[in-house]
Amino acid sequence: MGLDRHDRQILRELQRDGRLSNVELASRVNLSESATLRRVRALEDAGLIERYAALLGAAKLGYPTNVFVNITLHRQDQADLQVFEEAVRKVPEVMECYLMTGVSDYLLRVLCKDAADFERLHSQHLTRLPGVARVQSSFALRVVRRSTELPIA
Repeated sequence: MGLDRHDRQILRELQRDGRLSNVELASRVNLSESATLRRVRALEDAGLIERYAALLGAAKLGYPTNVFVNITLHRQDQADLQVFEEAVRKVPEVMECYLMTGVSDYLLRVLCKDAADFERLHSQHLTRLPGVARVQSSFALRVVRRSTELPIA
């Protein structure tokens, strides 16, 4: 799907505030309400807008600690990767999981309450995931930049 300047502006505005009414969105992008609604639906249908979500304050909900976890598996064949990925999806504290190149196989971002909570997560979940050979963790000291907005040229 080719994006024109109006489509890109719609995407930028909705990234900043997914709760914008169509009336307000149309005003911000200088289009009619019907044209704006048509474009938003086309962007959704094309998969450029995957879903709408609320961003919650993790610290205010009791999860102030981000831990980045490198996981190395015993074996890296497709079946082992698939079993690991199915299991890691079931751990609610795992916010993100990436298959990586390099020394470790996966990089996870997990949320926890504190070091004791991470120790629980480590011993009860992370080390028990199928195929895990090694777990290496790094606690984030401070969030310097966090964004949910993709750069739209």
